[in-house]
Amino acid sequence: MDGNNRWASERNLPGVAGHQKGVERAREAVEFSVKKGISILTIFAFSSENWGRSNEEVNLLMKLLNTALKEQVPNLIENSVQLSFIGDLSQFDADLLSQMKKSEDLTACNEKEKKLDLVVAASYGGRWDIVNAVNSLKESNKDKISEEDLTSLLSTSKFRDPDLCIRTGKEKRISNFLLWQSAYAEYYFTDVYWPSFSRVDLLEAVEAYQQRKRRYGE
Repeated sequence: MDGNNRWASERNLPGVAGHQKGVERAREAVEFSVKKGISILTIFAFSSENWGRSNEEVNLLMKLLNTALKEQVPNLIENSVQLSFIGDLSQFDADLLSQMKKSEDLTACNEKEKKLDLVVAASYGGRWDIVNAVNSLKESNKDKISEEDLTSLLSTSKFRDPDLCIRTGKEKRISNFLLWQSAYAEYYFTDVYWPSFSRVDLLEAVEAYQQRKRRYGE
């Protein structure tokens, strides 16, 4: 979900305005996914590299995430959306960690009722995920490691690999997102900044994906 700051800058607004509008778009994406029967939606909310931003912006993003959770959890519960977080969560302060855990617990659904798994990647990096899994594998003392072994230790182990990865904001790179998991995902790049990425734009991305033939190297 890229382009929040640039969206705000082009409108002579403070950066927080772009992030706030971005939260609204994330909510719309969740509602769209539920309506269209999409089973898993992963949003890249905060990368491991984002810690390198100014303290002012990082603190603002943490407050915004905390507020968004408090505001949006009732809506997630109403729509049978189960929330999960992936990433190096140890980086967050105790208050935010508590809110994240509470939000996961409150939105827990049984499989028959659940309409969507909403996975929020926070303090996440694809390289971190792989290294974390490799370090766990080192403790297994196996003579030979399979792809399945490593996959089972990734933070996304209970979810299917992504079918479609959407990158907004004019950039055409992966930026350390789900590196292992997206090996055969279809990519969709758009010049639209995330705060302007509407339901129509999301539908266009899904329809573009539906036109592609996935060969998985065959």
